[in-house]
Parts: sequence; C-alpha cells; structure tokens
Amino acid sequence: MSAKNKLTLSIQFADKRLADQLSRAAIRRWVQAALLAPAELTIRFVAEEEGRSLNCDYRGKDYATNVLTFAYTENELADDEPTQADIVLCSDVLMKEAGEQKISIEQHAAHLVVHGVLHAQGYDHEEDDEATEMEQLETEILAQLGWPDPYAVREA
Repeated sequence: MSAKNKLTLSIQFADKRLADQLSRAAIRRWVQAALLAPAELTIRFVAEEEGRSLNCDYRGKDYATNVLTFAYTENELADDEPTQADIVLCSDVLMKEAGEQKISIEQHAAHLVVHGVLHAQGYDHEEDDEATEMEQLETEILAQLGWPDPYAVREA
C-alpha cells in the first residue's frame, strides 16, 4: 500500500502443519503490503481446537473461523502509536477453504493475512459500504502481490 512502514512481526506456528508451506519471508511480505502505518503484530497459526476456543471465548461463536484479529490500539493509523494486534489463523479452516475454492494454501493464507492486517488497522465489513471498501483494498493489495481477486475466485 505505501512505502515500507516499520514492522515488528512475530510469526508463530502453534500448529506446525503449515510451517513448511508458508515461508516467514512471504508472510512478512503480505503483512508489509497491507500496512498503512507502523505496526507490532503477531501472526499465529493454530489448529481447530484453539481456533474454536478463541472464537467461542471472544466472539461467543462455538466454531473455528479462518482468521481472528485482536487489535489492541484504539485509534486508526495513529501517528504516535503503532498498530498492535494478534492475528490468529486457523490452519484447519484455511486448508478446508482453500480446497473448496480450488486455490493454493499459500494464496488463501495471503488473503487471510491481508484481511487480518486490515482489521488490525481499523477496517471492518459489518456494513455493506465498509465491506465494499475493505474488499476493494484487499483486492488491490493482493494484486500488487501477484494474487488474483479473492472474491472473483469464489464467484467463478
């Protein structure tokens, strides 16, 4: 999106199944592409049990979801404070969705990382206009990374 912003990034593979398929360099590139301001982020890949527990505890939904973003900074893109967030991707859901969409795990992971990073920076998709803005931004970022429109893929 913009010139490289300062990024402190921790990548955790609590679920090791994707550790060999998703390079740390690629994940960093995806995160950096979606950053609009400096950030301190953790990207954590978890199995279904942890994903379900987190979604239940924090969203009241008793199932694992593909990505959860826990943003700790209140103000969007504040100049004086970096964006701070934990972004949790559930490997089981990620792999299942990639198979259903007939896309690579790497392509779907890139989309979910970009999606989570945008959430960390205050973007949302609860309202139609917000969803349109967020999807357009995701599509532009993914295109810059060489990936096709993730929403067109689903519709195909």
